[in-house]
Amino acid sequence: MSRSDTQKQGYIFNIQHYSVHDGPGIRTIVFLKGCPLSCKWCSNPESQQTRLELAFNSHKCIGIGDCGRCIKVCPHGSLMSGADSKIKIDRKRCQTCFSCAEECPSQALNVFGRLVSVNEVIKAVEADSMFYSRSGGGMTLSGGEPLLQSDFSYELVKEAKRRRINTAIETCGFADWPDIEKVVRCLDSILFDIKSLDSGKHRQFTGVSNEKILANFKRLCESFPKLPKLVRTPLIPGFNDSIEDIKAIADFLKDIPNIKYELLSYHRLGQPKYEYLDREYPLTDIRLDEEKVRILKEAASILS
Repeated sequence: MSRSDTQKQGYIFNIQHYSVHDGPGIRTIVFLKGCPLSCKWCSNPESQQTRLELAFNSHKCIGIGDCGRCIKVCPHGSLMSGADSKIKIDRKRCQTCFSCAEECPSQALNVFGRLVSVNEVIKAVEADSMFYSRSGGGMTLSGGEPLLQSDFSYELVKEAKRRRINTAIETCGFADWPDIEKVVRCLDSILFDIKSLDSGKHRQFTGVSNEKILANFKRLCESFPKLPKLVRTPLIPGFNDSIEDIKAIADFLKDIPNIKYELLSYHRLGQPKYEYLDREYPLTDIRLDEEKVRILKEAASILS
């Protein structure tokens, strides 16, 4: 790979080490910003926009009386006094220059996302290489949707493969086929979300229909029949938590080779991040019954 390729840049919001849930073995997960979906249950709202975003954790704020340094440095007048003498952000006036975050001593103000090069990411991934050889692990690209930054994702997995690092990607499947094909050629496995076979409900809960996703999945299976595929369905109350929903997906998958199927239980671990971005969490009142989860996993067990 040329120096220009390893210096190619993209936007990420986290690198998570020592994961055991996102591909085989112990993985290093690179979370890329940007997603074409807007799932109501999204646990990473900071992943939805490709651009960098200003976040505010009011619990860390020292208060205007004891600090107020952010207000003084903001060149756009977008910070003001809010509840409990803590700051409030006028998002319409904010130009995301991040001067306030640089000045904030408590890191109540911080930036979701950073621009990094392929070389920077691979260097962080290689720091965990001793765990890959022992566990069969490697690097997984996640998000957001990694294929929204397809050129950057391609250079990442290509360089990882050149260095003999096992590669995987987590995808919602809503991407142009040439972008998928290019990246998949450098993968050892793929984690593919199929959330629902009902196009209307899919659009209602994610913002897009499922036709392109299912077409891409079928083409993936035809073009790369030997590639190990883990299909995952997040169980969301009121969306896809019926036996009929899960059996429909399981039946859709049952005759495809090299497929494993996994149900993911709904959780609200990402809810505080909506507050940091001044957004409302859409599914505040829903719960997923553990007994129902057990029943649904039995319905999906034909692929286990």
